[in-house]
Amino acid sequence: MGRKGPTRHMKRQQAPTFWTIHRKENVWSINTSPGPHNFGNSIPVTILLRDMLGYASTRREASMIAKQGKIKIDGKPRLNEKFPVGLMDVVSLPEAGESYRILPAKGGRLTLHQIKGEETSFKLCRIIGKTTLRNNVTQLRLHDGRTLNVPTESPYKVNDVLKIKVPSQQIVEHIPFKDQLQIVITGGRSQGETGIIIGFGDEPGWKKTATIRTPKGEDIRTLTKYVFPIGTTQSLISLPESQ
Repeated sequence: MGRKGPTRHMKRQQAPTFWTIHRKENVWSINTSPGPHNFGNSIPVTILLRDMLGYASTRREASMIAKQGKIKIDGKPRLNEKFPVGLMDVVSLPEAGESYRILPAKGGRLTLHQIKGEETSFKLCRIIGKTTLRNNVTQLRLHDGRTLNVPTESPYKVNDVLKIKVPSQQIVEHIPFKDQLQIVITGGRSQGETGIIIGFGDEPGWKKTATIRTPKGEDIRTLTKYVFPIGTTQSLISLPESQ
């Protein structure tokens, strides 16, 4: 009888290129479990602990750290060593006194950016969909798999960004999607670039583009789905110096 369903195993050669693992050191690599981010845009907890942060030398050690509740994602302990961590997630290691935010980087990569203080208590989430429910309630679908119920008359629209507290999910700020916003590009050839939106194209639907002016004065044109607002007059989050 033929195999049914997806495989639970993955060879290292098939892993996303931004995973910081040696491609020929071993045959097999850990896979991500179903979660808030898809396989192609996330990093499993084991890779974070072992290969990116260096707090474990083997998968077994990384698994023990996770199962002991020593790593938190968006303020919640994640015991699953395969839990997928993705864009804008806040990774905290309370015993080490360290916190990081997952940010896009050049070359299609995701990078860990160390954060401190009040910045560890919130994250930015982009609205990717809306559904009208009963009793004057609208459900917002966010890029990290969350859903939030808000009154139907709320001003939130698709592509807007919400600043929310973690893990309480309380909305503390709303960034409407428009020009003159501070943004970071999350996909395409210009992934990892930052700048200001200076205009939009007249293309329809998913083909719609935006023009971004970088701090160096260069203009970049990219799809609006890759444009992630991070502030109005100034960025709400810190960014790596290289960006």
